[in-house]
Amino acid sequence: MNTNYKPWTVDDIAQKVAASIDEGMYVNLGIGQPTKIADYLPDDKDVFLHSENGLLGMGPAPDKGQEDGDLINAGKQYVTLIKGGCYFHHGDSFAMIRGGHIDLCVLGAFEVAENGDIANWFLGRPQDIPAVGGAMDLAVGAKQVYVMMDHVSKKGEPKIVEKLSLPITGKQCVNRVYTDLAVIEITDAGLVVREMVEGLSFDELQAKTGARLIQKSSV
Repeated sequence: MNTNYKPWTVDDIAQKVAASIDEGMYVNLGIGQPTKIADYLPDDKDVFLHSENGLLGMGPAPDKGQEDGDLINAGKQYVTLIKGGCYFHHGDSFAMIRGGHIDLCVLGAFEVAENGDIANWFLGRPQDIPAVGGAMDLAVGAKQVYVMMDHVSKKGEPKIVEKLSLPITGKQCVNRVYTDLAVIEITDAGLVVREMVEGLSFDELQAKTGARLIQKSSV
């Protein structure tokens, strides 16, 4: 087993996603890992973070002791507002999503298929409580969808697969996947590896993936 590589941390991945977000975009950050992205958006870049419970213009997490009980995101985490930020009825918030006004959403996932299908709301176990939230609306309403997740499950099973085995959230909607091992673009040609953890070979990455990968240099 190759141990000459160190997986990216959640903060590492969040920084990579933040760097890919363009000036002026309206962006929704899903529950879980994606919320970290807000901490790495530069102050000199105008990005408008949206939360489906009715927030626009979110900033990074507040300092300890500075939390405001009226300012939480959809994951029930304390947030801040940038200058000009606002909060409003969640019905209006979903109208923004369903009306196609969100440029990008970043979701967590249990599985992503090679054609861009995503499963992120239910593992199918009897003891689990389904928790779709606004993910189905975001998956089909946002102009682009990125996924931020671990490359394999806690059992070591691939989370990028040929076909989903879990209940589907959205069909053919994912454009890019950021994991702790690689950045993968979902294209018409297939799953193109744009970046990998230093020290990890392509063959090793392929062995941890349940669908065929394409090296960037070959497309």
